[in-house]
Amino acid sequence: MISFECDYNNGAHPDVLQHLLETNKKQSLTYGDDCWSHHAKEEIKEACAAPHADIFFLVGGTQANATAIDSMLESYQGVITTECGHINVHEAGAIEAAGHKVIALPQHNGLLDAKELDDYLHSFYADESYEHMVQPGLVYVTYPSEYGTLYTAQQLADIHLICRKYGLKLYVDGARLGYGLMADGNDISLPFLASHCDVFYIGGTKVGALCGEAVVYPHGNAPRHIFTIIKRHGALVAKSRMIGLQFDALFAHQLYFKISKQALEKAQEMKQLFLDKGYPFYIESPTNQQFVILPNEEVERLSKHVLFSRWGSYDTRHTICRFVTSWSTTSEEIEALRNILG
Repeated sequence: MISFECDYNNGAHPDVLQHLLETNKKQSLTYGDDCWSHHAKEEIKEACAAPHADIFFLVGGTQANATAIDSMLESYQGVITTECGHINVHEAGAIEAAGHKVIALPQHNGLLDAKELDDYLHSFYADESYEHMVQPGLVYVTYPSEYGTLYTAQQLADIHLICRKYGLKLYVDGARLGYGLMADGNDISLPFLASHCDVFYIGGTKVGALCGEAVVYPHGNAPRHIFTIIKRHGALVAKSRMIGLQFDALFAHQLYFKISKQALEKAQEMKQLFLDKGYPFYIESPTNQQFVILPNEEVERLSKHVLFSRWGSYDTRHTICRFVTSWSTTSEEIEALRNILG
């Protein structure tokens, strides 16, 4: 079996493992106060052109989302996202479990529309009884989206402007951030992102790390007692050097960006295999997630040789299937898929 099921089905990039191994017998301070975590934070600050950023290393995406969102909201506030937003559909109600309602707006190719966000907020505050409702306090977007699509710099700037207009925070989930930043046609950079949101995270789990995400408050705007907030969420790692070391390796010599680009090249090779067979795509994605529409009988045949995700029914005879590449996808795997497709 070959796997295109997800982008975290491998271990870690060899350079990450080597860095962990080389430092394994060295002692350090705990809870993120080690020299490697400090160095990784400086590398990230430089990459983001955000010298005053506050950065924290958490183990996984759900922890990062739940902790960062809760840290930015009052107890009575909720978070706005799209109906397909990751926190709305794939995190088992983690945000609601912390007492914050997820307010879902329509999605357009996986993206939040700035005008619809503005219209919703205008209508919310036009209602004289809005104090009886859950108060919107933050807008959550993913980059790339759940469908592998990208916001343009203008679209993100428009959402950021609306957040400023209504006094809301903007949070960007960057679980697959590297695959968005390096995609063809992308016009968003790390410095642009850092200047157009209040908090975001750089995903490591899906981009070369064993585990770990770097949560960035780019303006030195981490809430008071953030250390305590992280611990309260069960997200504080005693040996957090484990994550800091990985980001130290990933941001050395642009490794994070190089391996992201490699994954995108493999995704385009994979995409071409399906196009050559005449299979249509559900959505146009420039990133490492590709959504192909396959006849149900072909789905059954392929599933005996390839791991992939059945994303949903397209019609009674076809299924939307997600095939994903990562930093670890090889030319041999692409060639094996070619042979299986026939």
